[in-house]
Amino acid sequence: MVKQMFKMKKENMVHSPTLNTVMMVESILKDAQEVITLAELKRRLPKKVMHQTLLQILDYLQLSGKIIIGTKGILWIFTDRKELDRLINKGIEV
Repeated sequence: MVKQMFKMKKENMVHSPTLNTVMMVESILKDAQEVITLAELKRRLPKKVMHQTLLQILDYLQLSGKIIIGTKGILWIFTDRKELDRLINKGIEV
C-alpha cells in the first residue's frame, strides 16, 4: 500500500527547471539577436536540457514578456532598462 502511494506521488510530480537552467537559456536567446529555432537553441546550449523542461522555460519567458514564440522560431524582445535609457537620451523630443 505504501509503495503504491509513493509510486503514484512520483508519477504526479512535475520536474521544475533550476534557476541556472533558466538563466542559461536566457543568455543563449539574448546573444542570438535573431530568430532562433528550437532545434538550434538545443544545439547551442552548453548542457543538455530535457525537452519538457525547455518547453516550461520557454512558456515562462513568453509569459514574462521576454520572448516571442512564432512559426519561424523564438525571438528575444526584452530590453534592459539601461539600454532603454540610453536610447531615450539619444532620441529627439517632439
